[in-house]
This record gives sequence, structure tokens and C-alpha cells, in this order.
Amino acid sequence: MSDMPQNPPSSPQAPTGGPTPPPPAPGPGAPSPGATPMGSTPPPPSYAPQPGPPQQAPYGGPGQQPGGAQSKDDNTMALLVHVSAIFTGFIGPLIIWLIKKDESPFVDRHGKSALNFQFTLMIAMFVSIILIFVLIGILTTIALMVVALVFPIMGAIAANKGEEYTYPMSIKFIK
Repeated sequence: MSDMPQNPPSSPQAPTGGPTPPPPAPGPGAPSPGATPMGSTPPPPSYAPQPGPPQQAPYGGPGQQPGGAQSKDDNTMALLVHVSAIFTGFIGPLIIWLIKKDESPFVDRHGKSALNFQFTLMIAMFVSIILIFVLIGILTTIALMVVALVFPIMGAIAANKGEEYTYPMSIKFIK
């Protein structure tokens, strides 16, 4: 035997470089972690969603997101309604509107707006062509060509951002 007294260690120690042992478990009378001491108020209730019946879809159907936001697909289709009007007149917006009007209220509103503007533009161009014989029709035709390019671009930008766009000076043929 050796001359040194052997005293058992008073607390468990981890070997050097090893993991530390877990803290001792609380006794039967000790408060559980997160419990409030006697005489203090409990924490406020959690406002996290509680389990329960399934939530209803927001207004506008499953494709419509709450707060008026649309899916990227809706924004893209509404953008195509306006851009197609530049190249195809009323035919492009009419085709897209007929296909998507029942699926997305956002595309429905933009389609109606673009079609109303294209029909108004056709009437204005007809009147402008007649006025060419009085010479003022040349100026109105040029102005209408600029408007036919600028307003659909403005509508496409608004649609891409998910915003509503109403063409100025358009007659509401489709409500």
C-alpha cells in the first residue's frame, strides 16, 4: 500500500478533455424548470396557433393569398394579358382572360381592364381614321399609337408587382 491517504472525490469530475457529466436531477420537492415561484404571476399565454380544426382557405380560393397578395403565376398571367395586347390587339388578352378568368380573380380583373381598353382603342382608331380626311386625324392616330404602347406597359408593370391597374379613358364594356 502507498503512504498517501486516499480520499474519495467529493464531486464527480470528468477526465481531462472528456465530456462533462449531466447536472443532477432535481429532487421531489424542487420546482421544475420554467415554473414560477410562489406569489409571482404566471407567464402570459402563448399566442402560437393551437391545434384544432383545419383552417378555411382565404377569400379568393386556394390560389389567392391573404392580404390581397397573388401567386407569382397570377402576376405572370396578368402581365401577359397586358403585354399580349401590344402585339395582338384584343386577341391575346381575350384568349388569356377566357382561359384564366375562373381560376384567378386577379387575372380576371386585369383581363377585363385590358379588353375594355382595347375595345375603346379600336373605336378611337376608327374615329381617328375618319378624321384623317380633316387632317386632325393624323395627330390623333399618332397619339393613339403612343397610348396603345404606353398604357399596356404601365399595366404590365403594375400586374407584375401584384397591384391593380385600371386604364384611363376606357369604356367599361365588360363589367
